[in-house]
Amino acid sequence: MMTQTMNLTKPSEIRRAGTEALTRALGPIGMARYLEEFDHGGTGDYTKEKYEQPDYTIEEIISMAR
Repeated sequence: MMTQTMNLTKPSEIRRAGTEALTRALGPIGMARYLEEFDHGGTGDYTKEKYEQPDYTIEEIISMAR
């Protein structure tokens, strides 16, 4: 695996690069699941909560992650 070092100075650049890296590594659904886990710290009932969430398009998820 090749690691690329970037000169990221703005928080928006870091978020964009991180979102892109997660999407490449995990795919869009895996990225969304990771962000969900990260935000909640592993608490709650995933099975129940996933059915309470609206059906977002990939474009909407990426936009919200930025």
